[in-house]
Amino acid sequence: MLLEGRGLGIWYGDKQIVDDASIAVGSQQVVTLIGPNGSGKSTLFKALSGRLAARTGTVLLEGADMASWSSRRRARAIGMLNQTNTAPPDMTVRELVGYGRHPHRRWYERTTAEDGEAVDWAIAHTELKTLADRPVAQLSGGEAQRAWLAMVLAQRPRVLLLDEPTTYLDIAHQHEVLEVVTSLNRTLGISVLMVLHDLNQAATFSDRIVALSAGRVVADGTPGDVLTPGLIRNVYGMEAEVEAHPVTAHPRIHLVRRQWNTAVADPVTEEN
Repeated sequence: MLLEGRGLGIWYGDKQIVDDASIAVGSQQVVTLIGPNGSGKSTLFKALSGRLAARTGTVLLEGADMASWSSRRRARAIGMLNQTNTAPPDMTVRELVGYGRHPHRRWYERTTAEDGEAVDWAIAHTELKTLADRPVAQLSGGEAQRAWLAMVLAQRPRVLLLDEPTTYLDIAHQHEVLEVVTSLNRTLGISVLMVLHDLNQAATFSDRIVALSAGRVVADGTPGDVLTPGLIRNVYGMEAEVEAHPVTAHPRIHLVRRQWNTAVADPVTEEN
């Protein structure tokens, strides 16, 4: 496995957030982590990226304990994109993407021709050539998210960790970003671990899905194996109908509306 967490236990103070969680991302795989808010997804991501130390368990990168890796070496192997990101109003796409090269040089070293090539490569693979000199602040939501993705890509990582990459995007831009992510996986062989809330998107864009509930991994497998009515009921407290898409055979989830009691009490009181 390229990136693996084994038996991870993570606490904030005296509160345990993740309990004995194991998750693995293989070479060239797209793995999606699902689960309700508060289930520990972002906390688990931070531990897998090396930004947060687990109290118990081990994170392995390319088979070696990641605790022995320097932060610079780790940043070259793992690219992480957070839920929300901000850039100075006058920063261009090319300048932003250039920040992805920092793990490859010392703070006092100048940019090299290799850095420039990596920036151009990342911009091309995220389809931003025509926007390279435009300020990030002037981009649409989907374009801006692709710019941040290009910055991470410029690190030349072997695995991408994307924490809710479609947050705040409309439906069209969500699919735009996810299509770019899967294209990077298929054409460049970059492994991906991402968090998604939309179960149909998870079914469409993932090789494997890992479901997290109350800090514990409760399912791990193909979309068809994981996205069942029982799993959705147990994890989200929602009833769902699941069918195979007629073309792709991916699971297609239809959530069933809850039947609320709409009866209104009669305000008329009985006369004495």
